Amino acid sequence: MEHLSEIVVTGLVFFGIYHILMIISDYFLKRKLIKAGQYDKVGILEARSTVSEESNKYPSLKWGLVALMTGIGLIVIELMRASNPYLWNIENAAMPFGILLVFISAGFLLYFFFMNRKKN
Repeated sequence: MEHLSEIVVTGLVFFGIYHILMIISDYFLKRKLIKAGQYDKVGILEARSTVSEESNKYPSLKWGLVALMTGIGLIVIELMRASNPYLWNIENAAMPFGILLVFISAGFLLYFFFMNRKKN
């Protein structure tokens, strides 16, 4: 478990650094465009955030599917653990994490397929 916490902390640090750099670079780019008098191009930076909002029209559907699939994954893990408890060493088992991640990703994929079908 110590290795897992080191990986999580490292990931969070890089995630934070990435977002801080994005905020700073957006600020300097907007400032440079405003100083150059190109006010209409300043809106280009806002287009990046509106695109993600347009693609996420049904956030409750997405998170509902992800929560449903996560619950099903946890139920499958418990059923497998109950059927053969000697195979499941809680301290070193990667299988429960793998099963849960597969079900969570299946929830996102279901949402993706629903949205693509709705567009067509």
